[in-house]
Amino acid sequence: MTVQQQIDTYLDEQAGLETLRFITCGSVDDGKSTLIGRMLYESQMILDDQLSELEQTSSKIGTQGEKIDFALLVDGLSAEREQGITIDVAYRYFATDQRKFIVADTPGHEQYTRNMVTGASTADVAVILVDARKGILEQTRRHSFIASLLGIRHVVLAVNKMDLVDFDQATYDAIVAEYQELSGRFSFESVTPIPVSALGGDNVVSRSANTGWYQGPTLLGFLGAVDTRKALVNHGFRMPVQWVNRPNLDFRGYAGSIVAGTVKTGDEVRILPSGETAAVDKIILGTSELQYAEADQAVTLTLDREVDISRGDVLVAAKDPCETSDQFEAKLVWMAKDSGYHGRTYWLKMGAATVNATISEIRHTYNINTFEEAMGRSLELNDISVVKLAIDRPVAFETFADCPPMGSFVLIDRQTHQTVAAGTIDFALRRADNVHRQAVTVDKKARAEQNGHAGRVLWFTGLSGSGKSTIANALEIKLHNRGFRTYILDGDNVRLGLNRDLGFTDADRVENIRRIAEVAKLMVDAGLIVMTAFISPFRAERQMAREMFEEGEFVEIFVDTPLEVAEERDPKGLYRKARRGELPNFTGIDSPYEVPKDPEFRLETDTASSKLLTEDLLQNLNFTIDD
Repeated sequence: MTVQQQIDTYLDEQAGLETLRFITCGSVDDGKSTLIGRMLYESQMILDDQLSELEQTSSKIGTQGEKIDFALLVDGLSAEREQGITIDVAYRYFATDQRKFIVADTPGHEQYTRNMVTGASTADVAVILVDARKGILEQTRRHSFIASLLGIRHVVLAVNKMDLVDFDQATYDAIVAEYQELSGRFSFESVTPIPVSALGGDNVVSRSANTGWYQGPTLLGFLGAVDTRKALVNHGFRMPVQWVNRPNLDFRGYAGSIVAGTVKTGDEVRILPSGETAAVDKIILGTSELQYAEADQAVTLTLDREVDISRGDVLVAAKDPCETSDQFEAKLVWMAKDSGYHGRTYWLKMGAATVNATISEIRHTYNINTFEEAMGRSLELNDISVVKLAIDRPVAFETFADCPPMGSFVLIDRQTHQTVAAGTIDFALRRADNVHRQAVTVDKKARAEQNGHAGRVLWFTGLSGSGKSTIANALEIKLHNRGFRTYILDGDNVRLGLNRDLGFTDADRVENIRRIAEVAKLMVDAGLIVMTAFISPFRAERQMAREMFEEGEFVEIFVDTPLEVAEERDPKGLYRKARRGELPNFTGIDSPYEVPKDPEFRLETDTASSKLLTEDLLQNLNFTIDD
């Protein structure tokens, strides 16, 4: 048999096997990479040239008397080998006669917890390693919490390095008892403890003679037998639409992966969020037509009639639909170095749908050691929290506990496009069903006609002392004298009333601008030309404010003044106080100002007078009043 024939035979044998995805996690140096390397080695998934290279590398660095340092099979980054820790998520693939496996070796160091979240997000089983000498540690708690949060229902507690405690049953039993008490806080369906020695191979693939007191399965035996698909297959049909397939005018198909349930030709489906119904005409997989499809299959469905369906819509069983909502309570794992704030807007991606989402409330974060709830107005790297989210349009969802694929999402920074958080939906907020926008007879257009001009917001931004309020005030006088209806929202004045409960932390500044934008929107709707004179230091909030208005209604005016000039002016003495440490979080000194990238106007007050800048601005704004 040729090599190609051997490959083809192997691929044919593997084609019908079910795939299990699992992660290994735990604290630094608990032996995760060694455990996976041992499984690959004993499953005969290592090529001869790889084995030879690993033996040579292992002999150079020394490995406790073993020919092979099994961790080197997984730790691919040179930085990982130098430091002896896993930094990135390393994926490996192997198979047995029972099933195929995709294993993610996830980092143990707290600094790389977000990488662990990435690996856990698609896993069916978590193998949580504990060093038998050290017992349950903080990272054990953190990783168990995250595994539960991300919907992993089956956990293996692998008590590793049993050889270093002489395979003592009492040590093992004490660790198992402590973890069983801990796991009662989580939503695991099963916790299977196994005593192992990854270095020696005890109870990894074969049962060990060193643990005659242990009667449970080996690690690979458990992974080969655990059932993780039943719940999703027995669920109601759910398929987010990823692509509307229109190769020609005669064909319209809806492509996506079935995340739960089953579907067959003739089944009636409901399209969410619109609520329309249709029957399945064809199920297409590649060039073949199927009569039936189930969870984890990627297919294209055609329907018996034309329905308005777009990417991000969800096809569900008509007789067993899910809910839609635009407000949720959810749990978040914060994965970004930059803080997350109440009031800040992000992109929320759930399935194939991407919507704008605002963190409307940070209810609390968890102390990972005690699981106590702590109040806060910001989210920091690795924080696990409960928040409320408001999105700009309803989406189809289920609670994460009922259907993980329909209740999980990520938050994405709108400026950097970085994923900042992974989240799971606990429930829709009741007010999402009870609050509806009230239609009014006198609308924005009618008010504009009565005023003789349309409403608009002139958003002045810049450092303290740049001249924002001076120019805004001078401009309002000129507009008022010409008959325009105007109003100024000035930073100090608003903080004396509407926002007097806010301080000057980054979180408070985000909420300050959110409230101002909402008020400005109401004023523009009333037909006013409203000028806002605020530092508004963050691009994200200025962009959020812009997107609240219709095209042409938002004008960003950057009052561009160098810090040294603004500090020299210092009309309120604030810079002097900040330099003395009396005003923490002062913009320009110990809190950043993010310069606008593309404002409509840039006014350089260090090179021109306020009077001249106001005249130029008025001329370029080109405001007119209808007679």
